[in-house]
Amino acid sequence: MRTMYVVLCAILLACAFPACGAQQEQAAPAMRTRAEALPAGAVKVSQSTDAHPPILHSDEFDQPAPLAGAVNTAGAEDSAFILPDGRTIYFFFTPDVGIPPEKQLLDGVTGIWVSRKGAGAWQQAERVVLQDSNQLALDGAAFVQGDKMWFASARQGNLRGVDMWTATLKDGRWSGFTNAGEKLNLEYEIGEMHITADGKTMYFHSPRAGGQGGYDIWLTSLKDGRWQQPVNVTEVNSGETDGWPFLTQDGNELWFTRTYMGTPAVYRAKKTDGQWGQPELIVSQFAGEPSLDNDGNLYITHHFFKDNKMIEADIYMAPRKTR
Repeated sequence: MRTMYVVLCAILLACAFPACGAQQEQAAPAMRTRAEALPAGAVKVSQSTDAHPPILHSDEFDQPAPLAGAVNTAGAEDSAFILPDGRTIYFFFTPDVGIPPEKQLLDGVTGIWVSRKGAGAWQQAERVVLQDSNQLALDGAAFVQGDKMWFASARQGNLRGVDMWTATLKDGRWSGFTNAGEKLNLEYEIGEMHITADGKTMYFHSPRAGGQGGYDIWLTSLKDGRWQQPVNVTEVNSGETDGWPFLTQDGNELWFTRTYMGTPAVYRAKKTDGQWGQPELIVSQFAGEPSLDNDGNLYITHHFFKDNKMIEADIYMAPRKTR
């Protein structure tokens, strides 16, 4: 059974997206602010009204709390990726989790957004445009390294329902939108991914054959400009779904999402003598998709549920305690 943290990611990484091809010839919708796109009467879930708050299992961090500032809304903020300096955060946003993806494609707001920290607070987010103005796309799962972004997208030119694409930052704008290619998308079946700081190894989740169950985490190494045959990271995988990997800058910590007690949870494995150790549970109960800054602060997605139905999602941060 798929758990709730897959709901939004399935739109971007697992769905067949049958309506996409039929609608690609339409003009892109007019862009709106996140506030303008929220459903009428939408009420923000707060920590005090959250029936299932995240549970911290580590004494290295303070209790997770909603990211302060202008990032979270009464819609769904998901799949956060924090840059190492901790001052820029990319995330996926959709105003209403109950809207099907074929309508999200046309709403002018669902997609990747970015917020920057200024004067000690997160500022209003801006939409990240990753398609030409006369074409449609539904994008998410951003990974940014230097001037290159990797992202998942449902759009014309895909090799499967949802492919990984890349873009390059030039003069403050993302351009050069390029499909990541047949090897990565069709043969390796990559989903959400993370490339090590040296650019030589990509960790990704995938349902490809040879795994232990659900999604597994795999790695592929870059050699002579080509991504090599994937290797299953057997030390961290289980019969559950293991995915949404994140590597610390030093490459010695692998963070990921796995189901625990029926809901998504954040795990960490540490590398010793070149081998990944036993994963340890860090945060449970509707917590997933970890990302860390260079100060070691942990950013996660927390989903809110009511009557067994997901109603919203926010980005949370668990500050690392002063050592």
